[in-house]
Amino acid sequence: MTADAAIFVSKRLQRAAVAVLCIMLAQFVLASCEAEPTPMAAREAAAF
Repeated sequence: MTADAAIFVSKRLQRAAVAVLCIMLAQFVLASCEAEPTPMAAREAAAF
């Protein structure tokens, strides 16, 4: 009975862990797609 409970909890934790990993991967992909922020000095120099 305890083995059944352990397997059930393990399956639930696996789903949660996969969901967290997918979110982290999506954040990484979205961050790598964005342009690098320009330093403030470069923006001011370009404005003049």
